[in-house]
Amino acid sequence: MHALQKLESVVGTRAQAVPCKQAGFCRPRQQTSNGSSITEFLLLAFMDTRELQLLHFWLFLGIYLAALLGNGLIITAVVCNHHLHTPMYFFLLNLSLLDLASISTTVPKAMANSLWDSKAISYLGCAAQVFLFIFFMSAEFSLLTIMSYDRYVAICKPLHYGTILGSRACVHMAAAAWGSGFVYALLHTGNTFSIPLCQGNALDQFFCEIPQILKLSCSDAYLREVWVIVVSVFVVFVCFVFIVLSYVQIFRAVLKIPSEQGRHKACSTCLPHLAVVSLFISTVMVAYLKPPSISSPLLDMVVAVLYSVVPPAVNPLIYSMRNQELKDTLKKLIQSALSQQQ
Repeated sequence: MHALQKLESVVGTRAQAVPCKQAGFCRPRQQTSNGSSITEFLLLAFMDTRELQLLHFWLFLGIYLAALLGNGLIITAVVCNHHLHTPMYFFLLNLSLLDLASISTTVPKAMANSLWDSKAISYLGCAAQVFLFIFFMSAEFSLLTIMSYDRYVAICKPLHYGTILGSRACVHMAAAAWGSGFVYALLHTGNTFSIPLCQGNALDQFFCEIPQILKLSCSDAYLREVWVIVVSVFVVFVCFVFIVLSYVQIFRAVLKIPSEQGRHKACSTCLPHLAVVSLFISTVMVAYLKPPSISSPLLDMVVAVLYSVVPPAVNPLIYSMRNQELKDTLKKLIQSALSQQQ
């Protein structure tokens, strides 16, 4: 129902959309495959003042560098330390790759636009951005679901851990996460960009976001997207229920561990994953399922930053805070790099 309300808000705001010619944003255009004749979109989230553009650039640059450093260190640590060649760290490696890919899809273009005082992104560039962003985000959610199963097996069925999660099984599950993300992104992007767009080409966002694109759709053409969103909500709900049930079993098993040290060790491997899942699901739900009555350009932009930019930078910190093995490996890598420079 929230997803349908979100789409109804698109219709409600369509009457307020300003045609690109009236706003003075349009450039010479040619007919495109979806019949909308749009050859580029304009990203207007940070176009108010030059000072705001530069603030956005430096803020995003700091977050982007933090994401590159944090995820790069985790990838290097897992690859270089053979003690970390376990299912949990294999999935963490994939998560870091997805985080790097997702933030690199949106942030560099937004920074370039702010730095050079530009608004434009080509039609094909926008379609590619939508496809890649949905691909990496949906693959990440699938991977987080798999990681909850990994923690369930490790704590509730420790004697069968090596048998159930062998190297081949881990590769197959990771491939399934990436593959499902690719198929979902292909379906979602193809469906969105087949909708005729008649309400200009200005998007009140710093990247090509599907809800913003739907605001430009003609008449009731946006209803084509309803079924895709309904299926998406159903799949996300099933994965969420699976994660919740996994952690119910995990916490039951943890409470039965007699030693306090054993309980602490079990929690240290589960709490980071639970924190990452909570951050991911809560921000995405606020972005796509918030009531239309509280929607505004500023709120939409802030929420988009929270679910697309913040998690890739914060996830490495969350995973390294309570993981002693990972912290020790990172410390050795940093010390080795410093000693080589000296």
